[in-house]
Amino acid sequence: MSLKEKLLSSYLAFEDHLEVDSPIHDLRTQAIKNFEDLGFPTKKQEAWKYTSLKTLLKPDYSIFPKKENTLELKDVKKYFLHDVDTYKIVFVDGVYSSFLSETTHDGMDVCLLSSALSKDKYKPVIEAYYNKVAQESSLTSLNTAFAKEGAYIYIPKHTEVEKPIEIINFATGNEAAMLLQPRNLVVVEENAHVQIIERHQSLSDNAVFTNSVTEIFAEKRAFVDYYKIQNDRISASLIDHTHIKQERDSICKVHTFSFGGKLIRNNLNFYQHGERCDSVLNGITILEGKQHVDHNTLVHHIAPNCESHQDYKGIFDDNSTGVFNGKVYVEKEAQKLDAFQQNNNILISDKATINSKPQLEIFADDVKCSHGCTIGQLDEDALFYLRSRGIAKKEARALLMYAFANNVLEGVKIPELKRRINKLIANKIGVNLGFNL
Repeated sequence: MSLKEKLLSSYLAFEDHLEVDSPIHDLRTQAIKNFEDLGFPTKKQEAWKYTSLKTLLKPDYSIFPKKENTLELKDVKKYFLHDVDTYKIVFVDGVYSSFLSETTHDGMDVCLLSSALSKDKYKPVIEAYYNKVAQESSLTSLNTAFAKEGAYIYIPKHTEVEKPIEIINFATGNEAAMLLQPRNLVVVEENAHVQIIERHQSLSDNAVFTNSVTEIFAEKRAFVDYYKIQNDRISASLIDHTHIKQERDSICKVHTFSFGGKLIRNNLNFYQHGERCDSVLNGITILEGKQHVDHNTLVHHIAPNCESHQDYKGIFDDNSTGVFNGKVYVEKEAQKLDAFQQNNNILISDKATINSKPQLEIFADDVKCSHGCTIGQLDEDALFYLRSRGIAKKEARALLMYAFANNVLEGVKIPELKRRINKLIANKIGVNLGFNL
């Protein structure tokens, strides 16, 4: 039985346990029909031409965990941002862990999607926002059909969240192969500010396939600072869909750090619906072995006087493969905007591969848009200069790689997180850089 057939048959059993009067029952029904029609994406589709899912779909995944698993804090503490106080929404094999979490309803809601879907007091927000911006692609539809748990974050007007929010999904490996489908809904109302950190982490070498969907709504003058830390085991694969709708004067930043995992696909989509929106998309990718990371971005400029800035850096070693497929789409009404897109890459190995396709599609005539891509090796003259100053070759190469990625790190506004990412980079390039991280 193929994975598609297994999912379709599993949905029938899943549906028997759902409430017919659920506010998203009709959405689920339509979504599973959409997935049945579309199936899994293939390389025949332009957006997937450099990324094949064939090997990812071979394991016999468990769709639902057979038992609820618990974790001790001491075993997973290193994956938390433990040197700063944070709100935490933690899931273990797709099931909420109250022991590891710290949620709140004090002036805002940092809690569970399942609660928001089942309680009447959340119904107006669910009806107004849930599944309103996520595109109806096959994998997004699959998530919509099966989604029952994830993070629900609602920040009311004029609220500045005092500490970051962590969303962490652990996979214990108690199943030989597990399919997880978390669903997150983030609503940031007018003039509200929030910082969010998202991480998916496997704790064993058993196969894990995570199909995640996050919807973010930034109302007028809202500020959203979102960080994705992707440093998983080589047995884990992640397909992440993040859809962001911005209203007037809002600022949304998404920083993606891809350091580990077998296959990662990041679908990041911004939709600017109001004037003077600012969208920032930053990413650092450092790969080795046979790892594969695909960044697929879209910034859809709908209103005038807006900005968007994309800056993705990649370092690829061994037989690793990177993909950057970025599009800036400018509507006719979106005049007087500034859209910048840049993808720079370094190939450490002759066998490493990068496929880069920055795109501009412009229907307005009074805009400032630019895009660019570079692919090359480390600067031999700079390497020689460092070695002539007594720095060993390995450390000299590491310093050049760190300097290459450093400007993206400047956008990280949580000091403790910035130190953590610096250490991850130092670990990935295999040296102690010898200065304060």
